[in-house]
Amino acid sequence: MLYQIISLLLEVVVGVVGGACLLRLYMQFLRIPMSARSGNPLGRFVFALTDWIVLPLRRVLPSVGALDTASLVAAILLQLAKFGLLWLIAGAGGGLFVLPLLAVFGLLSMAITGLTVVVIVYAVLSWVPTSSVISDVMARLVEPLLRPIRRILPLVGGIDLSPLVLLLILQIAAIVLGGLQAGVLGGA
Repeated sequence: MLYQIISLLLEVVVGVVGGACLLRLYMQFLRIPMSARSGNPLGRFVFALTDWIVLPLRRVLPSVGALDTASLVAAILLQLAKFGLLWLIAGAGGGLFVLPLLAVFGLLSMAITGLTVVVIVYAVLSWVPTSSVISDVMARLVEPLLRPIRRILPLVGGIDLSPLVLLLILQIAAIVLGGLQAGVLGGA
């Protein structure tokens, strides 16, 4: 029971902070302004959650083009720490070599979950006409992912079904990732 409680708490903390690291990576890749001057509250929130781990890493890890390697490494390190702690609490049985694999699968799963949440928020905000900064940020995050789908899928009765298709693709990706994880780690 204690293991389950600790596992849940680690999942939430690493999910929020690691997800914020991935969101920081994605927002910087898309060049979405995140400073306080931009008026982007999501950017300020992401900075507040991630500066403690990303800024020290940035001193030793330069960006590669538009890819903020410090944010990516921070998310991976958080996943490694989570699985390392759970491994120790569980009695340190089994091979230590599995932890990096678990961290990669955890990172990919976190990315899929985060994108799913962003698409749902975008879809809900699209139902209510508003000119808020958050609506603009959500649109800038999701529109690049919807463009290829919109090229293939026309409006149906004036309704844009591309967010629904993207959610379906993300769910399929989560299922495939779970199957890969079971296959790779099942044999380990």
